[in-house]
Amino acid sequence: MLKDYFFLAIGNLRHRGLRSWLTMLGIFIGIAAVVSLISLGQGLQEAITGQFSTLDPDKLIIENAGTGFGPPGSTSVKKLTEHDLNLIKSISGVEFAIPRLIRSVKVDLDDEREFIFTTSIPDGKKQIEIIEDALNLEIGEGRFLELEDRGKIVVGIHLKEDHFNGKLKAGKDIKIQGRNFEVIGILKKSSNFIVNNVILMPEDDLKEILEIEDEIDIIVVQVEDKDKTEEVAQDIERKLRKDRKQKLGEEDFSVQTPLQAIGTINNILNIINLVVIGIAALSLLVGGIGIANAMYTSTLERTKDIGIMKSVGAKNSDILFIFLIESSLLGLVGGIIGAILGLGLAFLVSSIVGSFLGGISLEVRLSFPLLVLAISFSLLIGITSGILPALQASKLNPVDALRQ
Repeated sequence: MLKDYFFLAIGNLRHRGLRSWLTMLGIFIGIAAVVSLISLGQGLQEAITGQFSTLDPDKLIIENAGTGFGPPGSTSVKKLTEHDLNLIKSISGVEFAIPRLIRSVKVDLDDEREFIFTTSIPDGKKQIEIIEDALNLEIGEGRFLELEDRGKIVVGIHLKEDHFNGKLKAGKDIKIQGRNFEVIGILKKSSNFIVNNVILMPEDDLKEILEIEDEIDIIVVQVEDKDKTEEVAQDIERKLRKDRKQKLGEEDFSVQTPLQAIGTINNILNIINLVVIGIAALSLLVGGIGIANAMYTSTLERTKDIGIMKSVGAKNSDILFIFLIESSLLGLVGGIIGAILGLGLAFLVSSIVGSFLGGISLEVRLSFPLLVLAISFSLLIGITSGILPALQASKLNPVDALRQ
């Protein structure tokens, strides 16, 4: 008997054709959004936090709060200075305090011009080693910068592969801010996309071409004891605040540990996830209302058919089952197609991110429990949405129905 109900329900849905597909549209969108978001969520979190996790737990980053978009320090109200650097060096627990400059520069090669982020390499051997270790810098071609190097640069792998039509190679001369520099090394591909697209040059060279005097964008601090990283961070913050005569909570600078940076990013990602899931939930609600509306319309259109079925012996439960099966199929098919679309969208986004944001590996986390849960939830929406229309159809009086 159930088999007959099932095939009858399928026939009814096929008869309504386009209307059935439009009814499932809201389910498609909602389930596709949920599946794609959650499938990408973990990979997205790993990819983004990976950009902030290159620093070790025993390193701190000090920078001023900016007032707009741009590299660290470029839009600060009050920039970090040598005075701040010396103050930080004097704090107990600080092994090294390394100043860094991060600026956008004009780069010319043959007849092409681009603006590329450039960062400075400090002028001490130990400091250079700390920066190399902190950013996991590895040379793929040529060599890394040394103390005596002037007029030489090292570039990220994507500047060779994706810029200047592939003409940028080790040994090539390029112009930066109108001055010639020799490319002596190309970095290996990094998990950090910023490293893949940056120019590294001696600090004195960068100061000279940009006419920078007493300015620092970022100070990287190497802590003596990694177990006291938080304590040292608090000491730095307290002494900088006192030196700048600022109250607690009114600082125009920040002292961040890698864990704090990752925590901030995770909080942002969680908020984004909640917003998108909320939008998906609204879409599913609209889909459920669409199914209920379609079933009510179907009841009105098939009133006479219901009367005929009851007149030849069909029970209320039979009519109820037929309508519930129809609404369930709308939810089930909508969930299955939505899940397939969601996975397809997730893989598409992953591919696009991999192509346009070199160095970020955004993997799709395929979860069968998630797919089963999403499809089951869609089925539940179909059943729930069809209950009232099914009850209305099952309670029709056969005589009144035949008169319609």
